[in-house]
Parts: sequence; C-alpha cells; structure tokens
Amino acid sequence: MRKPAWATVLCVACGFAQYAHAQNRQEQQFESVYAPPELAGEEQGTNEGGVNLDLHANYLTDYIWRGIDRSASSGTEDSPNIQVEGAIKWDVGKWPHPFVGVFTNVNDSDPLSRFQEIRPYFGLELTARPIIFTVGHTNYIFPDRDDFNTAELWAQIKLDDSYFFRTDDPVLSPYVFAAYDYDTNHGLYVEFGISHDFEIEDTPLTITPRACFAYVNDNKQFRTEGTPPGDPGFNHGTTGPDSGFQHYEFGVEATYRMNELLNVPSRYGDINLKGYLFYTDGIDDDLRADTELWGGIGIGFHY
Repeated sequence: MRKPAWATVLCVACGFAQYAHAQNRQEQQFESVYAPPELAGEEQGTNEGGVNLDLHANYLTDYIWRGIDRSASSGTEDSPNIQVEGAIKWDVGKWPHPFVGVFTNVNDSDPLSRFQEIRPYFGLELTARPIIFTVGHTNYIFPDRDDFNTAELWAQIKLDDSYFFRTDDPVLSPYVFAAYDYDTNHGLYVEFGISHDFEIEDTPLTITPRACFAYVNDNKQFRTEGTPPGDPGFNHGTTGPDSGFQHYEFGVEATYRMNELLNVPSRYGDINLKGYLFYTDGIDDDLRADTELWGGIGIGFHY
C-alpha cells in the first residue's frame, strides 16, 4: 500500500530530528572531557533570544535636534519636553539584523500640537568586526505642521576600536553618520562623533562623555535667512547659505543600572536611570544652529 505524501514528509522530518539529536549527543560527549560550563544564575542571566527590546523615556529642558532647538516653537525658553522611544531588533545570526522603532517628542507648551514630532524608522544593522554598519529610513511627522513633514535615508559606520587597541572595551567608538533628506529639503547632513564609557568600579554607574560636529550640504532646513515668523522651532530658511560646518556638541551621559537596587534579575532585562548634560553651539554663523546648555533625566529598559 502506497504511503500518503504527508506520511512521507513526517518520516523524513523524524529522521532529520533523530540525526540532529545524535549529532548533539556526539558534541556533548566530545565536550564532556572538559569541565562543564558554569550555569548562569538569575543575576547573571541575560536575554539570549532572537528579539531585543529597547524602551526609553526622557524629561529634557530642550529638544535639540542636530544643533537646532525644536522646542523653541513653544515660545518659552527651556520649556520641558517628554521624549519616548521604543525599538525592536531581531537577531538573525550572521545576517544583517532588522530593526524598527518610533520616537516622539511631547511639549506641553506648544501652541499648535503637544505632540510636536512623531518619528517612525526602520533599518538593518550588520557587525563585521571592527565595523558596525547600519542603514535605515526615517519619516518625520509634525502634527498640525504638515508643510514640514519629510523623510530621509541614512547610514552610519561605527568603529569598534578595541580591535586595534587590544582592549576589552572600545576606547573612542568613532562614527560617521550621513542622512539624505529626499522629500522636503533635498539635502545632506553628515555627523562625526566619539564617545567612551567609564565604568565606575564596584558601582552600577557608567559615565559616558560624548562629542560630535556636523557638516551640511545643500540642505535648506539649515538656512537662516527669510524664515517665516511665529514658528522658530520648525521654520526653514528660504534664502542664504545651506552648506558648511553647521554645529558642534559635547557633554556627558550618566547611566545608573537599577537592577540590584530594585532586586530585578538581569534575565528580566536591564533597567537604567539616565542623566544628560550637553552644550550645543553653531560653527558657521551663516548656517542655522542654536546655542544651548541643556539636559535632563530619563529611564531606560533593555531586554
């Protein structure tokens, strides 16, 4: 009697499972000549699955975006901003890791829309040590300011310089970020930056100084002349230069890991208290950039 197709497939699947199990037993027998691996406890365990989640919520004195104070549209100096961002990344092994996320800025003093900006994005990240290469796409949505809605393609190359310094952790983590606005502004933004993590010994505190500077090319959102009044946080210049070195920024970010304080094992994710203090200023006086000392606090969750 002829077997049905599904039975044949089932037999093949069972055979493959038996083969894989046998291979696994052989590997275990081969490894048994060594000391068995130490099992991680609840405190040391981490999420080793194929999906990672990042959530952040910040309370900041200003919303600084590429050297521009976008929170100035509220008409008051240092009006508080609440920023919330969430992202999911899939670990697919040796292939580029896809990710998707959304960022939003809420300014309660804004006269048009408290939700000033909604920014969905997606992309791919590939690590080929010492290079971390990321490409993506971002949409900028400004409720009740539809004329400023736009979209960009971007790429970032980050260097894991521990490969060259032969250290356990990166030293300066230099990066180059480039974004091309293909929708409204039709211009290029390029940023160069460095950072370093100083882990305070025997404490859950990490101090991270950061610094960057930017160059723009033919990007009209960085023009300073002919801007329409009444919306200083979002207006675009209609005349004047739109290329050159645009702004620089430096400051420090503090991260306090709260798992031990809250008695939450690492296997359930990392909970971090964040602090920020930065200074931003323009480089070329003919290009749009604001001079601001800004900062705030936040909380983050990574799983």
